[in-house]
Amino acid sequence: MEIAIIAHDGKKADMVQFINKNKDILIRENIKLIATGTTGRKVESVGLKVKKMLSGPLGGDAQIAARVAEGKTKMVLFFKDPNSSHPHEPDISMLIRICDVHNVPLATNEATAQMLLLALDDLH
Repeated sequence: MEIAIIAHDGKKADMVQFINKNKDILIRENIKLIATGTTGRKVESVGLKVKKMLSGPLGGDAQIAARVAEGKTKMVLFFKDPNSSHPHEPDISMLIRICDVHNVPLATNEATAQMLLLALDDLH
């Protein structure tokens, strides 16, 4: 299963900690991670392989949305920073819409992401 991980700048450290905390589930479930560029580079520091797309502002969000639309990405974990504005907001809105159109689970905060991973782990 392919899961996309994305984090705004103010949430990248939280994403790295979250992935590290859930490393066992990700390995046990044979999860393939894809990420926007900077998030992917930071998450690789915990020892997991990550396929990196472009940085979000350069089109990484759109690349991930395309993978959702193609049926390749089955879940998106997107740690959004609600306290700052983002110049690529239209891309973010498009990604959220594509997840809704294709009925792909999308978490925009750590609590929801944790529930999705625990549910995935409970399935097996």
